[in-house]
Amino acid sequence: MARRQDPTGGPRAAMIDAAVALMRERGVAATAFSDVLAHSGAPRGSVYHHFPRGKAQLVEEATRSAADYLGRGITRVLGSGDTVSALRELVDLWRRGLEATDYAAGCPIAAAALGTEPAARDVAGETFTRWCGAIADSLVDDGIPVARSTTLAVLVVGALEGALVMAQAQRTSAPLDAVVDELEVLLGA
Repeated sequence: MARRQDPTGGPRAAMIDAAVALMRERGVAATAFSDVLAHSGAPRGSVYHHFPRGKAQLVEEATRSAADYLGRGITRVLGSGDTVSALRELVDLWRRGLEATDYAAGCPIAAAALGTEPAARDVAGETFTRWCGAIADSLVDDGIPVARSTTLAVLVVGALEGALVMAQAQRTSAPLDAVVDELEVLLGA
């Protein structure tokens, strides 16, 4: 995930960005305040000033920030054409992100969903629901009936997130390519 567009966000924004980056690479459990501080350059005393509820608050806000950023990207891509073309564009973006981090950085929303912080898991669940809704709407625009578009959207999100995890583990984008190829066949049928 790219750094925040507003460089004047100060230490709080820097810590949220650092937490997102570390969650993508390490998961929630292995994201410690000390690492967030080192990664962000924020002063040590700012941690509990900006996040009085501690790590739980930081992880929740980092998940929300990542969800907002990724949601805007997904909405933009889905609005640029048919669903299959949009999915191919998303996979290309994820491929570049994986390659740029030597397959270390995955989806921060999945990290939150699998993490130890209940509020962040809730945000992840809400985010997946929104993504499914956006994809379902795009599928309806492509002519797929509403009831079918809803279940297909769940399949799309689940398949892509699973392929992203496999790509990280196997250190190749081949799972993403295989999934998007099969989704193209399925969604075109």
